[in-house]
Formats: sequence, C-alpha cells, structure tokens
Amino acid sequence: MKVSFARQVTSHHFNQRPDGADVDLLVIHNISLPPGEFGGNYIEQFFLGNLDSAAHPFFKEIEDLRVAAHFLIKRDGEVIQFIDTEHRAWHAGVSIWQGRENCNDYSIGIELEGTDDLNYEPEQYDALVQLTQALIGEYPGITLERIVGHCDIAPGRKTDPGKSFDWSLFKKRLTESKLS
Repeated sequence: MKVSFARQVTSHHFNQRPDGADVDLLVIHNISLPPGEFGGNYIEQFFLGNLDSAAHPFFKEIEDLRVAAHFLIKRDGEVIQFIDTEHRAWHAGVSIWQGRENCNDYSIGIELEGTDDLNYEPEQYDALVQLTQALIGEYPGITLERIVGHCDIAPGRKTDPGKSFDWSLFKKRLTESKLS
C-alpha cells in the first residue's frame, strides 16, 4: 500500500515478506541524524543508502548499516514513505513480540524525527494519528494493543520512541478519531 498523503521516496532497504505473513503489528521508532539534531536530509540519505559518512563523525559509525522504515514523520508533520507496506522493511532488527521473532516479517515501521528525551511536535502526533488510521483501515490486525515501541520488541537493545513519546495522548486521539 502506498499512502496518498505521504511523499514517496523509494528505498531499496527491503525485501519480500515471508509467504503467509499477515501484517498485524505497528512499531513506532525515533531517529535523528546527527543524534539530537533535526532538519535536513540526513535521515532520507541514510534510508536510501547514500549518507556521506564524511559529513559528520557519527555517520562513520553507521555507514555500513542498511536500514529503512516504511515511513518517516518529520518534525513539521511531513510524512515520507520509503517502502510499500506490502514489503518487509528493515527497521526492527533483532526483535520479538508475544513470542514471535523477526518483527520485520509482520510489522510496519514508523520513524518519528526525534529523540527519547525531547517532546515530539503536535504536528507529528497529527500525522501519526492520520497515518495509523490509514494503516488500520488496510490492516485490521493492527489494533491498539498491537501498536508498540521499538523498545517493546527489542528490550534492552532499543529505547525508542522514548519517555518523551506520549502514548496516552496518541492512543486517546486515535480512539477519538475512530469514533467521529
């Protein structure tokens, strides 16, 4: 599925989902490149595999990684889609949810431009609610209980979307928007 309100930017950091894999998990992440800095095109470049490792010392540490989420929501609420949701994006890494390993096989990944410790912008919550509604409409296996953080599927290894992400606000707005 391609989301009509998302800017389409094609990454090659994906492959086919296993036969019979039903999409029934939504994973919320955060990312900032360089760490703690916002704006610019470094995240896009990273997800496309063309990040200039000489542009910042941290980029040398991640230059060999081949990762991308299905979506990125920038600080201003812009939604960018990198990978069709029918494909398996490389966003979760080593992961497990309710006894099922390899969450990339059956999940959709959404990156929020942010950090664990800084509040997300209202525009990001607006976009996240709109995007999540669209995804639930296409994949009814994604329920409120099956929307998780990267920290939930990779505990001890990942902490995002972090303590600054307001789960209560997000789920309340999502529930209210479904009722209206």
